[in-house]
Amino acid sequence: MSWLSLVSLVLLTLLRALANPFFWLVMLLVAAQHFRLARTKSRLLGVPTEPFWLPTLYSALLGIVGGLVGSVLLVLLGVSLSNTGLAYLWPLAILLMLISPHLLCFSYAGGLLALSSLLFGFPRLEVAQLVALVGALHLVESLLILLSGHLGGMPVYLRLPRGEVVGAFNLQRFWPIPLVAGALLELPELVPYGVAMPDWWPLIRPEGIASPDQAVYVLLPVVAALGYGDIAVSSLPRGKSRRSALILCGYSLAVLVLAVAASRSPFWAFPAAVFTPLGHELTIVLGRRAEMLGRPRFAPRPGGVMVLDTVWGSQARRWGLEAGSVLRGVNGRPVSSRADLAAALAVSGPYLELEYTDARGKWQRLHVRGDARRPLGIIPVPEPGDPPLVEWGTGSLLRRLFRK
Repeated sequence: MSWLSLVSLVLLTLLRALANPFFWLVMLLVAAQHFRLARTKSRLLGVPTEPFWLPTLYSALLGIVGGLVGSVLLVLLGVSLSNTGLAYLWPLAILLMLISPHLLCFSYAGGLLALSSLLFGFPRLEVAQLVALVGALHLVESLLILLSGHLGGMPVYLRLPRGEVVGAFNLQRFWPIPLVAGALLELPELVPYGVAMPDWWPLIRPEGIASPDQAVYVLLPVVAALGYGDIAVSSLPRGKSRRSALILCGYSLAVLVLAVAASRSPFWAFPAAVFTPLGHELTIVLGRRAEMLGRPRFAPRPGGVMVLDTVWGSQARRWGLEAGSVLRGVNGRPVSSRADLAAALAVSGPYLELEYTDARGKWQRLHVRGDARRPLGIIPVPEPGDPPLVEWGTGSLLRRLFRK
């Protein structure tokens, strides 16, 4: 059997994952999350509810692409699910979520399981295999964040730790991921019918197999879900998601290198187990620190009204106004506040001349026909005295339940 046959087998197994009822259950959960976000945005900002099926469909398509990339990566590495402690991974991740929502991540649960296995011998698992699984999933997540992490961000008014209320974007994305992963089994009678693999494969060397040459790597369909949550304060959503993706990619590659090293030398098992959760936490801390301590991107600017976002289906969105645009004048009248803008629009006729600078700082002049009966459809940045719509930090679910 050739490499081409192996790729065909991976694709067929991926189709089996797509047909798995659990994949469609995850799809429903992703759709429910997008529906919740659309309703929350409508309630907080008093705007029409956006259709949630569009981001759901896009998330599903990207999830399939991410699943294909992740499947090839897992097979290339030779990750065996039979020795990764999956039976403990999900329960521990859910338990950690009760302490803090951001701990619902395999990097934390996987790191703790790996350390427990190394220090106490329980549960019995292969640290290199578990760490490689975490690294591969996060590498797929970095790709998905790069492609769509900036889409659908919720504009909010946020109070910074230093007390200033500024505009920000709450970035949240969810993806259902159909995967093809493997299990390494000692079945010598099936070896002659397997695929002739190169000497360097697998990259992650298995433990507990008396003779790897007499083992069979069985492909299995698996369903997973990935999520991304972040806040854009000092940058536009696209720039923030791009930086997050690059940082997460670097973390993932470091984890995979440690996993390969740990499969070849027990010395690297402990550093791999420690870096998996601590490295992930470091990426979060550094990202948040950069956003919260940097110059706010969505704060009032002198001589104009900055646009935080535009409403779905509004005139402003149709005319090309976007987050970061600064309205400077309407029909020759300068505007520097929401009150100025409302007054200028109130005396305007059916035709508008808008002067503004776009998100890149380029001066624009727009002649449009507007409907005075309809709102312009912009969500401006907060002005002094505006209250925050959200507070920074999510807190512990257990603590909130205890208080109730």
